[in-house]
Amino acid sequence: MSMTPAPSPRTSAYLSALTQEIHKKLQRARASPLQRRNLLQELFADVALEVDDRARDIILNGKDIITPSEDGIEGPLCFYDVLADYFVWAPENGNPILDLIVQLWSQSFASHIFSLLFHKWLFEVQLDNSEVLLRYSSALVQGATNVFWIDIQTNTRRFQSLFRYLMEEVALVPERLKKIPLQAQRDLFLLLSRFILFYNLVDNLESFLKQFPDFPTAFFVGSPADIFVIELSDQ
Repeated sequence: MSMTPAPSPRTSAYLSALTQEIHKKLQRARASPLQRRNLLQELFADVALEVDDRARDIILNGKDIITPSEDGIEGPLCFYDVLADYFVWAPENGNPILDLIVQLWSQSFASHIFSLLFHKWLFEVQLDNSEVLLRYSSALVQGATNVFWIDIQTNTRRFQSLFRYLMEEVALVPERLKKIPLQAQRDLFLLLSRFILFYNLVDNLESFLKQFPDFPTAFFVGSPADIFVIELSDQ
């Protein structure tokens, strides 16, 4: 189970400024019903952008953060990758953003943004409220589903690192998986089943099937392998 490395002061200052910009855009979205969808779509696009050379130099100063390519992940290093790490190390800086996302919960792209920015936070920062955990884990699955479909529709792997984290650092790590309610665990495994071939992580399939949570329909449907095949064939 890997831990997110701490950023340098220079990187922290840069990500703090970036966080403030995200907060401002969310405030604008909350205050502007007519522009809300467009603003949230723009913000989603912003956090999904590949890190440019100037930002990369700041963010990777002193090799703070392992890039996707260095970690064996296909796909670019995107802003959401480094922000997700940042909100684990400085969760208090992510709280104002999280509060606004919750207020915009029902809006298009809110769950997309949540899943990109807070997927590591959900599993690596201590949360004790079971009701909140259920809400956040449901939003994570919904948002991740949406962004994975975007990858399929565009035939890219921009969100590969999110998929890989959910597979290798959550689904295959019982102590993290058990942080979310059982229903959310089931939904997560169904989600991963649908996209595992697209993201080419079939090497994990045997371990993945062994970790499958219990399903109330298992008596009628069959084993984890049967459930996996059903989800895959429903795509």
